[in-house]
Amino acid sequence: MSKRQGGIIFVKADGRLYKAKGSFTYNLGKPQRNAIIGSDGRAHGFSEQGQVAYIEGEFTDDADLDLATLVTLEDATVTLELANDKVISLREAWYAGDGNGQTEEGNITARFDAVEGEEIR
Repeated sequence: MSKRQGGIIFVKADGRLYKAKGSFTYNLGKPQRNAIIGSDGRAHGFSEQGQVAYIEGEFTDDADLDLATLVTLEDATVTLELANDKVISLREAWYAGDGNGQTEEGNITARFDAVEGEEIR
C-alpha cells in the first residue's frame, strides 16, 4: 500500500502555525563526516565537523504575520510536520533568516537555527 511521502506540511514556532509554502529543508545538526584520504589514495577513516540544526523555507506574508515578532524570535520550539507523519523539532531555536520579503507572491524566507534537532516518529 502506498503512503503519501511529500506534499502538505505544517510549520509551528512556539505553537503559532505559519503559512508554509513551497519546499522546506531541514537538518538535525548531527556531525558531518568527511573522508580522510592518504597519499596512498586510500581512505584512512573520517573526520567530523559540527553542523547547526535548522529548518528553512518560505511563509506567506499575510496581514496576520507579525514580521517584527518573527525575526526576533528566540528560545522557541519550532516544528516541521512532514507529509510522511514525521516531525522535525528544534528546541531553544532562534530566527536566523535575513527577514527579507518578496512582493510577487507575498512571501518571507524564514530560517530557524538551534543547537540540536530531533526527529519524532
